[in-house]
Amino acid sequence: MQLYFKQRFFSWLDSYDIYGENGETLFTVEGRLSWGHRLHVLDAQGNHIATLQEKVFTFLPQFEIYIGETYIGCIKKEFTFFKPQFTLDCSDWQVDGAWMEWDYQITSPTEGLVAVITKEVLQWTDTYVIDVADPNNALAALLVVLAIDAEKCSRD
Repeated sequence: MQLYFKQRFFSWLDSYDIYGENGETLFTVEGRLSWGHRLHVLDAQGNHIATLQEKVFTFLPQFEIYIGETYIGCIKKEFTFFKPQFTLDCSDWQVDGAWMEWDYQITSPTEGLVAVITKEVLQWTDTYVIDVADPNNALAALLVVLAIDAEKCSRD
């Protein structure tokens, strides 16, 4: 399953549209005013289904994951040289990036390759293609991409 992640061009806060392979809107992401990034994920009908909240005052970036109102876990950037790496404390997923920070892979010892994330260059806004092996992991993979993009935005 492929998801197309596209940041909206004109928005004061982080706003994204996530499209399916046929161009249909699967998710909408709306940024909210807060300390650190706070992103609300809505389904195609506009129902709130998840939140990604950046933790402030941490040495390395961390993002709390909520499905509905329930805390699920945290995405943490690891201290590495040359290639970015993230881990999720709520699963065995590991996220490894290329040194240019445009391409990422989510892997798991139990599931193998979970998703491949590719940033499209030469676009006006941040645009990613998320190729998810299991459609049941689409929302979780999207939350990982949101954390990566928010971390890069905070750094830049």
